[in-house]
Amino acid sequence: MDADAKTAAANQGENRIALSRRDFLRCGIAAAAAPVFGWAFDDPGSFVGVPIFNEILGRAQAEHWSRLPIGEIVGRVGIALVGTPYVASTLELYDDREVCSVNLNGLDCVTFYEISLGFARMLLHGGRAPKDLLREITFTRYRGGKLDGYLSRLHYTSDWIEDNDAKGVVRNLTPALPGAIRMDKRIDFMSTHPNAYRQLRANPGLVPRMAALETKISSRKPWYVPNASVSAAEPLLQTGDIVGIATSAGGLDCSHTGLVYVDNSGTRRFLNASSAKGQVVLGERLSEYAANYRRNIGVMIARPK
Repeated sequence: MDADAKTAAANQGENRIALSRRDFLRCGIAAAAAPVFGWAFDDPGSFVGVPIFNEILGRAQAEHWSRLPIGEIVGRVGIALVGTPYVASTLELYDDREVCSVNLNGLDCVTFYEISLGFARMLLHGGRAPKDLLREITFTRYRGGKLDGYLSRLHYTSDWIEDNDAKGVVRNLTPALPGAIRMDKRIDFMSTHPNAYRQLRANPGLVPRMAALETKISSRKPWYVPNASVSAAEPLLQTGDIVGIATSAGGLDCSHTGLVYVDNSGTRRFLNASSAKGQVVLGERLSEYAANYRRNIGVMIARPK
């Protein structure tokens, strides 16, 4: 449920990075997908886009990204992905089983921030292979860091933040930000719309269990910063902070996700995979994005650590 964004002009350095990414895609290298075998994710669909992985890894090594704070690395990976096509539902590989997968040829708003964070964590942990990125994604994508079927995936943004805060991956910054309030609504979109989800549609027995998980998520009343307070919170945000766009839409906590990117002028911009733009974009100021769409009610923020 992505919303459109009016993309502000990038500064010269950002334009060079985005251009090199688009040139890389145009060269056709990114289209050459390759599977990864030989470990826990021994599945043909588990890793797509090895050439892109290698291109970003080469840049990270040449520019010594691993010496940077994690948020800065997350931001650099995110910028390296600018221009990547928006592709939805790349995680929905099978009806009958959950496979942790990465697809660098196409990203949606969730896989974009997941991969940006996972790549940064991989570099800091000394990983240099696709299997290392998959290992990091598994730890952040699934409840408690363990893949145990479809329901172990952290489908809701506030649940992802809660779980990854508990695992020490991020800090939930939202409660400490100016104007933060609790979200008092029923979060139940997946259990009330099971036909919209491949595995729930194929396995109706999962729906009551999903509803039970949603009851727990709703009971937490997750924190968010209302639109009116986002401008005041912006100076406290850093490159690489993870953003959930809180929504008034029934049953959902957030309708979109992305990253904060602080440009050379100090503006906190919204870096995201936009379905409306059809690709990963460096968009406008975060507070402008949050206020520009009718159902956006604010933001949730998690800081990598």
